[in-house]
Amino acid sequence: MPTQSNPFASSIDPNSGFCAKTGIYHSLRPPAPLPQPSAPISITDYVFSHLASHPPPATAAALLDADTSRRVAYPELIRRVRSLASSLRSRLGLSRGDCALIISPNSLDIPVLYLSLLSIGVAVSPCNPTSTAPEILHLIHLSRPSIAFATSKTAGKVPSPRLGTVLIDSPEFESLTRVVAPTGDPDQMGVSQSDTAAILYSSGTTTGKVKAVALTHRNLTSLVAGSYAVTAARASPAVALCTVPYFHVYGFTYCVRSLALGETLVCTGRFRVEEMRRAIERFGVSHLAVAPPVVVAMAKGGSATEGHDFGSLEVVLSGGAALPAAVVARFKDRFPHVRLAQGYGLTESTGRAFGTVGPKEYAVVGAVGKLVPNCEAKIVDPDTAAFLPPCKVGELWLRGSSTMKGYVGDQQATRAIFDAEGWLRSGDLCYIDGQGFLFFVDRIKEIIKYKGYQVAPAELENLLQSHPDIVEAAVAPYPDEEAGQIPMAFIVRRLGSTVDELSIKAFVAKMVAPYKKIRRVMFINSLPKNAAGKVLRRELTKLASLQGASKL
Repeated sequence: MPTQSNPFASSIDPNSGFCAKTGIYHSLRPPAPLPQPSAPISITDYVFSHLASHPPPATAAALLDADTSRRVAYPELIRRVRSLASSLRSRLGLSRGDCALIISPNSLDIPVLYLSLLSIGVAVSPCNPTSTAPEILHLIHLSRPSIAFATSKTAGKVPSPRLGTVLIDSPEFESLTRVVAPTGDPDQMGVSQSDTAAILYSSGTTTGKVKAVALTHRNLTSLVAGSYAVTAARASPAVALCTVPYFHVYGFTYCVRSLALGETLVCTGRFRVEEMRRAIERFGVSHLAVAPPVVVAMAKGGSATEGHDFGSLEVVLSGGAALPAAVVARFKDRFPHVRLAQGYGLTESTGRAFGTVGPKEYAVVGAVGKLVPNCEAKIVDPDTAAFLPPCKVGELWLRGSSTMKGYVGDQQATRAIFDAEGWLRSGDLCYIDGQGFLFFVDRIKEIIKYKGYQVAPAELENLLQSHPDIVEAAVAPYPDEEAGQIPMAFIVRRLGSTVDELSIKAFVAKMVAPYKKIRRVMFINSLPKNAAGKVLRRELTKLASLQGASKL
């Protein structure tokens, strides 16, 4: 909330956070104090200082391997981080300003490596281990790493950087974590909060061009501080299973946040639904972080849930893409005791910028939460740039201590996404209601222009997901000489279903205006998605064009 020094404080609606004079939405969350900007504090320093003042129980595990049941207690985590940081400096020659490429699936070693590198001012740059060698070469060109950390299976894809490649699954790496760290206080590395802490790669789903997003230590500190502000005290630490890859902003920030809060972070390598179910039952998982397709599978039931005890689950967190209302309703029916928490964020906003907190907010259907602390928002008319009041749809703009430093090596793209006052243009059409909840409509560039009318694919996808014979659905524009573009549905049918194109078209036509009708349908085995579960509509459009109109 605004302070008394804010000259517009009296103009701010206490329900929505909207200031009618400035057009700015302010956070309604409790304040989240940050260190002075000039203080030399890395995100690792910030996390460890909080753990020192609010220590988890002595028996609590910081990290737990779902595959081997290996546990790392918090005192051991801190020792390993400091020992590895010392080795990285003394034995490998890393120093502040360097960048480390990391290409590995999730494991217990990755959080330790992240915190160690961050503590000495080395930027962490993780990438998808399934990437091809040419794709990785492009990422290296963007981030220019001094060193690489890989596994035995991924190392062959990485051209050796200046300081070489270290195998995470080797005795050498283990020995780096066993060195005796210096006694006393950790060396002050002089890490500035404005230093780049992480270089994460945007999915490139809109432009087709992958960008390297530079996030600072202060960006990450703001994220953690905001989590401290809204997290209620518990009788025992939460047990959190993050199935999302740690190289993605969702998994990366969840990993850091979970350890900062003193939770037990359950790690699993390659994600499989069967292993997720076993981990929930075996370790009493209370918080489950997943991509939307997992929520869809859980809501549908079948082998994903039947015959398994999910009694320990308290919250399922979904992020990376919006969930259709029909899926949310089915999930709540199947798991009435579990709170489904959604959020909205970008790589460029250090992940979550809006999120749900508490049972009352979880119950608001269609919303993805309220604005996080230390962040401001605007809803802007895409054509006029005029700010819009509550319940009006426009482009979401964000500003605050969690917005990125910029795109590495791409000043033109950085200038394009920020305005002169530091507002980050999200490229997403949204609205904020009278209670401060954000509702996502669609990507601006994915809006279908049918004979001059605007059609939001997400609206049609929500309808399609409510059909009992449809497992998954996506809608994308298809070129049409007369209309410009027409809405085309890509459908994954329920096993054994014989639902056809005509029935799907009729199903949608009964519930939408004529210009929103589905004009073409294509049945496919699965939808192409990125690592966070976001449907790649651009790939669907390509698929349709390759098939040809006569085959549709």
